Amino acid sequence: MNKVIVEKECSCFKKSDLQNNLVFDSKDKALIKALRMKDKMNQEFCRKHDFLVHEKDGDFIISFAPNNGNEFVCCGKGCCD
Repeated sequence: MNKVIVEKECSCFKKSDLQNNLVFDSKDKALIKALRMKDKMNQEFCRKHDFLVHEKDGDFIISFAPNNGNEFVCCGKGCCD
């Protein structure tokens, strides 16, 4: 079993329809889901953070770092106040 784990749930994640601690029966399925989630988070969230995927012990961890390279753009979901 392989998991997709969001390391820290930012306010945009908490307000989204995404789920944490997903479990998959294959590593490939977990990786595909993690990459899709990361892309969605980077495209649709407020852009205060850059989301990254890394593997740890067969699980895929989505972590974030402050976004220092792009202009801050609010997603309009009320999480940036």
